[in-house]
Amino acid sequence: MLKTSYIIENKKEVIESLKKRNFKSEVLIDELISFDNERKVLQTDYESKLSKSNSISKTIGQLFKEGKKDETVILKEESLKIKQETKLLSEKLNDVKTKIDNILYQIPNVPNKNVPTGNTVEDNVVIFESDLNINPKSNIPHWELAEKYDIIDFEMGNKITGSGFPVYKGKGAKLQRALISFFLDCNISFGYEEVQVPHLVNEQSAFGTGQLPDKEGQMYSVPEDNLFLIPTAEVPITNIFRNEIIDESKLPILRTGYTPCFRREAGSYGSHVRGLNRLHQFDKVEIVRIDHPENSYNSLELMKDQIKSVIEKLELPFRIITLCGGDLGFASALTYDFEIYSPAQDKWLEVSSVSNFETFQSNRLKIRYRNSEGKTNLAHTLNGSSLALPRVLATLIENNQSDDGIKIPKVLQPYTGFSIIK
Repeated sequence: MLKTSYIIENKKEVIESLKKRNFKSEVLIDELISFDNERKVLQTDYESKLSKSNSISKTIGQLFKEGKKDETVILKEESLKIKQETKLLSEKLNDVKTKIDNILYQIPNVPNKNVPTGNTVEDNVVIFESDLNINPKSNIPHWELAEKYDIIDFEMGNKITGSGFPVYKGKGAKLQRALISFFLDCNISFGYEEVQVPHLVNEQSAFGTGQLPDKEGQMYSVPEDNLFLIPTAEVPITNIFRNEIIDESKLPILRTGYTPCFRREAGSYGSHVRGLNRLHQFDKVEIVRIDHPENSYNSLELMKDQIKSVIEKLELPFRIITLCGGDLGFASALTYDFEIYSPAQDKWLEVSSVSNFETFQSNRLKIRYRNSEGKTNLAHTLNGSSLALPRVLATLIENNQSDDGIKIPKVLQPYTGFSIIK
């Protein structure tokens, strides 16, 4: 969430920057300014009445001690009147603040200057592409390979729950577990501390990282307890630091964690959701950084390089793209996507996004740091998938299929205990 003061002080810049997202903000920002002016008037009036009420209370106390009861009666009547006026002003003030917040919730983050202009995924910019070196044998899609080698059962998952909830079996389950362990070990070697976090979060947590109210329709919920199943480990991990003031010397803070993730994916139909392409439940390893504003973009580049190195170890063909304004997430200022090539489907599949949210999340979460002079400021938050498993697994088995079976990348063999799936 952007700060009201920032929007007002940088009105023209904010409006122009949000145009990169194809987001028309002029009307909302004008309403915001109008409500904020009203808030200032009400705030001044409220504080004045409150001060006067406190002063009268002290005077009444003094007169009562002096035995001047008749004078206190008059002041008590005046005090009662002022308290009623103060209560009314407080209600009006809260109402205006709610209107301001409702506007702020609708305004996405301001894109970084390096975000390309564009409307759709077609306008995203490829900044790196590895050698494809496509195996000529890689012509069978992963869902057929999964059935052939009995490693993933989509129909069983459909029976148990519904579509989008696969059951991993035998060597497929072990390969899944191997990837999780490998990703975690890589992230730990980069300096991230592993955490295990809840898979359910409260409304405040989901709001803090920007899932609410923007993506409410994509989240599974438990209405009886007002809880939500997490769409990504980013939500609980980042919320570890909600309402915290961190000493500047402790920045950056690095955390990684594995969780299952749950997404309704409402409105997703067609061939692009087949197999592991798009699931309602999937596993993902996440990295999160709480960083100093001066260092966050250097950290973003470092996170990009770290994820790149992990995919390279898997020896899979991939590319990195910079998301254009029209494809940028609501809370992100700059995002890099990682895509691995699916030879059997002849398309690129997203397996990771790494983003800098600047102060958008930390303003909601009140994640601050204290500098050497004792002043507190909002920290920057960053996160990335390192990595999302379904499409990694899909492209791994497609790219490594052979007449003999599915060959396992060397880096994973110590984790799987086998070199091929037959």
